[in-house]
Amino acid sequence: MSAVSESISRRVTLGYIASHYGFELEPRFADGVTVTSVADTPDSVRPGALYVLRDDEEPSWLSVAVSRGAYAVLVPPSMAASARSAGVPALLATPDKATLGALAADIAGTPANTMAVFVVCGVEDDEIQADVVRVADFLHMLGNPVGIVSASGSSSLERELDMSYPLGILDIQHLLAVCSEDGAAAMVISADSQTLRPGALEGVNVDVLGTIEQLDRGGSQRAFKETRQRYGFSIDEQKRLVTCTEESGWLAGQASASRDLQSQRRLSLAIAMAMDAGVRRSNIRNALRVSKEMR
Repeated sequence: MSAVSESISRRVTLGYIASHYGFELEPRFADGVTVTSVADTPDSVRPGALYVLRDDEEPSWLSVAVSRGAYAVLVPPSMAASARSAGVPALLATPDKATLGALAADIAGTPANTMAVFVVCGVEDDEIQADVVRVADFLHMLGNPVGIVSASGSSSLERELDMSYPLGILDIQHLLAVCSEDGAAAMVISADSQTLRPGALEGVNVDVLGTIEQLDRGGSQRAFKETRQRYGFSIDEQKRLVTCTEESGWLAGQASASRDLQSQRRLSLAIAMAMDAGVRRSNIRNALRVSKEMR
C-alpha cells in the first residue's frame, strides 16, 4: 500500500496544488476539482484520489487508476497525451522527493506536526529496531500514547498496523496520519534500510534523532548529516545527534533490574532522547521509580 487515505486527509483542489507547487494543470478549468487522497500504486487508489505515476511505470496504469476512482493524475509533461487519453484532469510535473513529501504531508494534514517525532538511527538494522521498541516503551511509561514505525512491527498505540516494507513517502504520511487520528502524542521511527526507502521521511519534521552508537563529535556530526540526507526529514538546525550520556547511563543503571548491559544502554538512550525532547528529569526519575516498584 502506498497511499494517503481519504479518511485521514483534508480536501484540496487541483488549482491549489498547481499554484502552490508550480505544476501545470490540464485543462485549466479543472482548478476546482477536489482530491481527497494521493496514491502511487493503482491498487491503492480510492475514489477521489490523485494518482501519481512513477517514472518507471507504464502509461496504461493511468486507465487502471481512473477505473478505480482516481479524480486526477500527476504525470511527467512527456506523458501529457497519455493523461488526456485517461479522461481525467492532469497535473504535469516531475516532482522530486522533497516536493512529493510536501504534497503528501499537505493532503494528509501535516500529521507530524501534531506529535513529537523521535527517529532512531545506527549501524545494524536489528539493533535500531530493538532500540525503537525501548524508546517507545519508555515514552509510554512517561504517559504518552505512542506510535511505532518499524519493519519489526508498526503500531498505533496498542493496534498493530499491517504494512509492506520498506516504506515510501506516502506510506509514512499514511502511518503518521493514522496515529495522529488515534491520539498518539509521540512517534518513534526506525531509520534503517529494512523499514524505510531513501527519502521516505520527506515532509516529516523530526524533533529528536538518536543512536545507541558510541561516537566522537566528528562521527556524530557525520551520522546526523548522512541520516538526514538519506531519509530526507527536516530538523531544527540547532539539534544534534542524541547519544547515551553519563547521566542517562547512571539513571538507567539505577532503574534497571537486568544485568544485561545492552538492555541498560537501550534504556539510557531512551532517557537521553526524552531529555532532549524537554522531559523534566524529575518526571523521568518518577517514571523510573514507579516502573521499578511495579517490577
